Amino acid sequence: MFGITFLTPPGKPECSSGKPSSASVAGQSRRIALLRSGRRHGPITRLITPWDLGELTQPFVFLCYSELGPGGRTVVGAQPGIGILTLVLSGALAFQDATGTKGTVVAGGFTWTTPGELVWHAGDRITDEPLRTFQLWVDLSRSPASFAGESQWVAPPEVQEEGPVRVALGQFGHARSPLAHAPPDINYFHVRLKDAQRWRYAAPNGHNVTWLAVDRGGVRLQQDGPVLREQIALFGDSRGVIEVQADGESSFVLGSARRLSDALWQGGRHPIDTALAAFVPGEFSVLDRRLARGKRR
Repeated sequence: MFGITFLTPPGKPECSSGKPSSASVAGQSRRIALLRSGRRHGPITRLITPWDLGELTQPFVFLCYSELGPGGRTVVGAQPGIGILTLVLSGALAFQDATGTKGTVVAGGFTWTTPGELVWHAGDRITDEPLRTFQLWVDLSRSPASFAGESQWVAPPEVQEEGPVRVALGQFGHARSPLAHAPPDINYFHVRLKDAQRWRYAAPNGHNVTWLAVDRGGVRLQQDGPVLREQIALFGDSRGVIEVQADGESSFVLGSARRLSDALWQGGRHPIDTALAAFVPGEFSVLDRRLARGKRR
C-alpha cells in the first residue's frame, strides 16, 4: 500500500450492546493504528478502496475526495448491497438517477443511492465554486431492508447538527440522520472546526471501526500528532475517546461502525470491484495480477 504509517497495532474486536453513546468513555484516549495519505488520480483522491484499507474498515468499503470544475461529469453504478453517500462540501451537484429523477444538491447537503445508476456532475450554472465532495460506499449486507433501489437527496437545512457536527448517517447527541431508510448502527459525520477548536468523540459500544479523513486544514491528536489534508487515520479497536484540535479552519469526515467479518472478495472479483473499474482508472491491472497469482498457487 502507498503512503501508510502504522502507529499502533489494532486490538481485538469488542462485543457489546451497540447502543449509541456520544458521552465520554472513561479510560485512555483512542489511538491511531494507521495513518495513510490518499492516492490522487486526476480530480479524485482515493482514501479507502476495497482491495487494501477497505479490508480493515468494513462496512466502509470505498471513500474518495474529489474536486470537479464546471462541466465535470461522473457516472456511478451502485451495486446490490452497496449504498453510496455523496456529501457536497462546496459548489453544487446536479444528478439524475436510473428512474429519471433529477435534482440538485448544494454545499452542506448530500445524496444517498442504493442499487441503480446515478449520473452526477458539477452544477456550473448554479455556482462558480468547484464541486468538492466526499463519496462513501457502505456495505449494506447487514441491512436487507436497504437493498431496494432508491435515491434520496437531502438539502442543507434538513441535515441535523450538534455543535460542529452535521450528521449524514447515525446519530450524534440529539442530531440524527434525515434519511428515510438509513443503515442501522453506522455513524458518518461531517465536522467543521475553527482554528484551535477542540472536539471529542466516543464511538457507540461495539463500534470497533473508526476513522477520520481531512479535506481542509488539519487536526492534531494529543498523543499521535497531526492528520493533514487528504489523509485518513484509522483508529485501533480498543474503546476510548478521540480528541482532536484544529490546525486552522478545518473540515473532516468521520465514520464508525461494527466491523464486518466477511471478506470483500475471495477467489474472484467482487461486484463492487467491477463498478470501481470505471470510476477508479488504472488500479485494476494491479488487482488482476494479485488474483492471477492466487489462482496459480
